[in-house]
Amino acid sequence: MKLIVTPTPLAGLVTIEMNYPKDERGFFIESWHQRDFAAAGLDYTYLQEGHSRSRRGVLRGLHYQDMTAPMAKLLRCVVGQIYDVAVDLRVGSPTFGQWFGVELSSENQKQIFVPVGFAHGFLALSETVEVIYKMTQFYTPSSEGGVIWNDPDIGVKWPITDPILSARDAKAQTLKDYLQKPAFPFPLPPV
Repeated sequence: MKLIVTPTPLAGLVTIEMNYPKDERGFFIESWHQRDFAAAGLDYTYLQEGHSRSRRGVLRGLHYQDMTAPMAKLLRCVVGQIYDVAVDLRVGSPTFGQWFGVELSSENQKQIFVPVGFAHGFLALSETVEVIYKMTQFYTPSSEGGVIWNDPDIGVKWPITDPILSARDAKAQTLKDYLQKPAFPFPLPPV
């Protein structure tokens, strides 16, 4: 399998495309292959995999786990279409507070690798969306945090203005609040 790893303007955050066989019958994808990903500089051990389903307009995020259980994620959309966003929360990083967004879909088969030090979220653009997440750490509720999806200091340009949110996401902290007790230094210690 040949990976095409494309850096984003936010150091460590990359998108991934794969060359894979497809014909009139369909396709076959190796969405993760340890040797190929390691050769591309993405040598991580994944401890947990999650699968979420959402309906159009659902926004999940912007979430992170702090340094007590730091988590990186490899995500892909297997049904439908999402607008995926990551925000640099590494205090002292040249891109602190900046965001990057990309469309992931079952059609384009793109993936995104979200390293430790970033908040992550996505918006369901199609009627039904299913997303698979590989995670480098176990989900740890005592380590989780979030930043509000519409923080003007971050300025994410979401495709809609009235998403469907969980109660937790609707009450997430602002970037200014995050700076009172930041979760990530820059540079990050080895994880």
